[in-house]
Amino acid sequence: METIKLKVLNQTGHTLMTCDADDAVSLVYTGAYQPGDRIAMEVEHPGQFCVVQFEDTMDPALIYVAQREINFYIPFGEQTITYSPKSFQGSRHLIRARLARPEELAVRRNLALNCYDQHGETGYYPHASANVETRGEAVFAARNAIDGIFANSSHGEYPYQSWGINRDPNAALTLDFGREVLLDELRITERADFPHDNYWVRATVTFSDGSSLEIPLVKSRKPQSITFEPRRVRSLVLSHLIQAEGPSPFPALTQIEAWGCECTGEAEG
Repeated sequence: METIKLKVLNQTGHTLMTCDADDAVSLVYTGAYQPGDRIAMEVEHPGQFCVVQFEDTMDPALIYVAQREINFYIPFGEQTITYSPKSFQGSRHLIRARLARPEELAVRRNLALNCYDQHGETGYYPHASANVETRGEAVFAARNAIDGIFANSSHGEYPYQSWGINRDPNAALTLDFGREVLLDELRITERADFPHDNYWVRATVTFSDGSSLEIPLVKSRKPQSITFEPRRVRSLVLSHLIQAEGPSPFPALTQIEAWGCECTGEAEG
């Protein structure tokens, strides 16, 4: 039986608390987090699907774990602006993880969703990155576009975080799934803090299989969908973002959703 183990470590790598390994585990950390603290999760073999909840004020997330050990670094300082003010606070933290169930992997779902994504190579997926993020600020980081939060009527702090492109016409966001998946729909939710914001009228998505799609977009607060024949991909890039004419130079992305299934014989029919 595959097992999972959770630990809380400090900046020097000292283990502050751990739990016994099992296929479903909970760890109650009775201490206030300090800068440099991290949550480590170990699996016996890379390539596991796990449902994790690294913070009990946030939703669980179904992630693909590509390494034997992954780390989630507790946000401090400027990094906290994209999380609820209630998150990671106090001196009692419930951390949970379990192996995903077969029925959870069999359903069609948003394969881009991961509220625990972080900057840099994490070893778990989905993972978002970009060639530009406005002023390098956390509130405009690529990870915000896959955190599952759709509030888009303002900007600058939680829950209005977004991917900001710093007025760069060559801005591109990469969404990496870490394994092949079967996609059939994309949904784009633009930030809609009008009149501060502008919006995109067209974008291009290039898939890892070499194919691409041009997506028409309109001024809207709602998700905008494009469907297509299922294709097997490991990643995609959102680029060639053409903004509407207007006085505002600030289009931004609130969420990108990638709907489909895992690449199994059953999922492919």
